[in-house]
Amino acid sequence: MSHRFRYGAWFIACLLVFGAAVWLPGCSNDSSPTSAEQTSMTANLTNDDDGVPLKADDPRVLSVMAIQDRHTPALMADPDVIGTATTAGDDGKPAIMVLVLSDRAGRGVPKQIEGVGVKVVLTDKIVAMGKPPSSSVSHTAKQTPPIQLGTSGGWRYDLANGYCCGGTLGSLIQVGSQKRILSNYHVFEADIVLGDNNKAAATGDYIIQPGLIDVSCNAANAQNVATLVKTSSLPNNNVDCSSATIITGMVREDGAILEVGTLSASTVAAYVNQPVKKSGRTTGLTRSTVSGLNATISVAYENECAGGSAFTKTFTGQILIANKRSKFLAGGDSGSLMVEDLSTNPRAVGLLFAGSTTIAVANPIGQVLSFLGASMVGY
Repeated sequence: MSHRFRYGAWFIACLLVFGAAVWLPGCSNDSSPTSAEQTSMTANLTNDDDGVPLKADDPRVLSVMAIQDRHTPALMADPDVIGTATTAGDDGKPAIMVLVLSDRAGRGVPKQIEGVGVKVVLTDKIVAMGKPPSSSVSHTAKQTPPIQLGTSGGWRYDLANGYCCGGTLGSLIQVGSQKRILSNYHVFEADIVLGDNNKAAATGDYIIQPGLIDVSCNAANAQNVATLVKTSSLPNNNVDCSSATIITGMVREDGAILEVGTLSASTVAAYVNQPVKKSGRTTGLTRSTVSGLNATISVAYENECAGGSAFTKTFTGQILIANKRSKFLAGGDSGSLMVEDLSTNPRAVGLLFAGSTTIAVANPIGQVLSFLGASMVGY
């Protein structure tokens, strides 16, 4: 199963700032089509017009490889041409790919070589990655219990219409005597209709790690880490949040978050230009700054993983964060806790739930904790 975002590509959000309306896609939880659909999509990218896969041992492919090899030295005599490959052209037939660092170099590449189509790809420099830094960790891998948060997870049964979904297990909170995982409504309990899984989210359902999106939509490949406490924050409240009671031994009880560590038990209000960070399923540990306060935003939701009737919720008093090219927040990061950018015991600022390629949106953490009757687990 491959990746797709809930509600087509993203949630559709209307952000109203200073009286101007700007349409934004919200940061939904990720979803994934079935294996059969993935196979079909891959074939569409790599098959020729006869529907035959372009495999390495295909005579047509071997012929183009030979042409590519013959012309590579001349092509790469330009220092801004950094590679070539054999690929599928727009017509599905074998073609030559030429990787360039500049438009100038691209303009110098012929459209055909020995009758074979050429596809020019503008790219950055390709560098050897080497050993990852010590802080680099996977936010989608199945962890050895007790798990840290800021990781892939979601409702165990979050699949519908050939797709499965997932988001981020954000942080640990305390509600009475219970320690619970905090995430979004649309990550834990958005399925409110009996779809083809014949199930709607209910208190006591398992929350898993990783989410279905990262285990090929097969919950048997994940692990149960908590049980849902259904609170139905939407559509009638001003927060997109949900929580699940941890299963003893499955979640670190100090609330440690991947690449963030433990938190402060205190929270802090957002302010413009405030340095913040988050740890999420898709983009991992990222940093940005708060760019707006008191935002009004309308977000359209679906009532199951893929498809289902929709409702629209208008939020007020929300936090906006710079999100250029989705580097801070992307689909699947929903449910991430936003904290101040400190190295030790940072304070929670907001719960991330929506965004676009330029702006991310968070519920103020005070509103979230008040709704749930909760406090942060921290020091």
